[in-house]
Amino acid sequence: MELLEEEEAAIPELKRQLEKEDLGPEEKISLLNEALNKVLNSAAVQADSAALTRVKSQLYLSGVLGQCVRVLPLGRNWTSAATLAHLTSCSCVGAEPGSRSEAFHRLFLPSVMDALLSLANQLMSRAECSALFRKVMDSVGWLLSAYAHLTDQVLSSVRYEQIQMCEDVAVSLLCIQMWIQTCTVNRDFLSRLSDESVLLLLNEAVGQLALSSDSAVGGASVRLMLLMARQLGLRLQSLLLNFKGLDSLLEKDWTGRGFDQEVGQLISILQRDGAGSSESEVSAERLRAACLIQAAWRSYRTRRRVKGLNRAVSTLQRRYRARRRRLQEQREAQQWEEQLSYQVCVRRQRARRRFHQKQRELLLLLPPDQVRPYLQECERRGAVAIQSAWRGFRERRRYKGAVGDALRESQRRQRAARTLQRAGRRLLEKRRAAKAPPLAPPWIGQDGLTESRRAELKQQVDEHIAVHRVI
Repeated sequence: MELLEEEEAAIPELKRQLEKEDLGPEEKISLLNEALNKVLNSAAVQADSAALTRVKSQLYLSGVLGQCVRVLPLGRNWTSAATLAHLTSCSCVGAEPGSRSEAFHRLFLPSVMDALLSLANQLMSRAECSALFRKVMDSVGWLLSAYAHLTDQVLSSVRYEQIQMCEDVAVSLLCIQMWIQTCTVNRDFLSRLSDESVLLLLNEAVGQLALSSDSAVGGASVRLMLLMARQLGLRLQSLLLNFKGLDSLLEKDWTGRGFDQEVGQLISILQRDGAGSSESEVSAERLRAACLIQAAWRSYRTRRRVKGLNRAVSTLQRRYRARRRRLQEQREAQQWEEQLSYQVCVRRQRARRRFHQKQRELLLLLPPDQVRPYLQECERRGAVAIQSAWRGFRERRRYKGAVGDALRESQRRQRAARTLQRAGRRLLEKRRAAKAPPLAPPWIGQDGLTESRRAELKQQVDEHIAVHRVI
């Protein structure tokens, strides 16, 4: 246990050494190979089965594995690079990143797989690195057996496509053997794949059968397809329908090559799938018949609906006439009201004329000495009425102005209060955000504050406290 604690304490020290700027890529790769080999071997011999998992998780969370991914494409010592690729894949399998699990699976693992494929693509064209190429491809298969969701990335990768297009028989054989080993190590590997991924894997095996003439490559491809048939069962039958003439290709080109039994088994599976395809053709014929019946029924229903259009047209015409009649009645009622209001105005004007005419006649009956006082009284009453109306209008206008000013002042105060409250809430939010612990960075391999930056920030805090000290 003490030995394991020492190794776990060595991981931060390893990270500090990797952060030195004077280290070159080759020196970093050598340092990582030595440290990872020592830490993983020490954890593997512990009695506690969870010790190795803790060490792998600490390697990821501390950013050491991120350093491995970054320096892996930079190395030119192929032996050290292949060893680092093997150690990196071993460290990824079994790691438990905890709260950073999503970033580990969606970002970090694809970056590891891309680095491994890039290294394998570089080793592929070097004849002296065949053993190292096999070692890197074993690392790829080991990573795939643990994380099946990386299969889509591998099969659609440009680098893996370049590896597939290599004319070297050993490279093609090694790719097929990698998939066989992956399916054998993890029997649930194929069941976790989508139909598109399974179809891409079938395309690779069938492509090798069609293009290669080597018996080893052909035998490995046949064994891979048989392994897929045993593990997927009926699910594979619908996918094999995409490869017409595969049974004749096997019987013509691959019979008598030393693995006739496997070829015969695969041909029987394909022919059995052909019998199933005839049943699917019958089902397709039934589907077409059902579609024809449905089309005939829809056409009959449409013709019957067209025959009923006469009733619909008569209904529309009746509703239109009723609406037009209702609008005409509304217009007539409006005209009658306008005429009535005009007649009322005319009658009022005539009555006013008669009243004034009657007043003039009465004035003629009064004695001359009473006419002038009577007219002055009428003027006084008219002036009083006008003044009363003016004062009422002026007071109402003054009251509306005062109320409007008070209302505008109240609204201005409310707007000012809302502005102050908004500013206060923003200040409180900023203070809470400043006091909250920083979130984990979304990118991979984030290094913490350096010692120089931490010292600089501490000096700024001390200067601020000294200047703003409360007396």
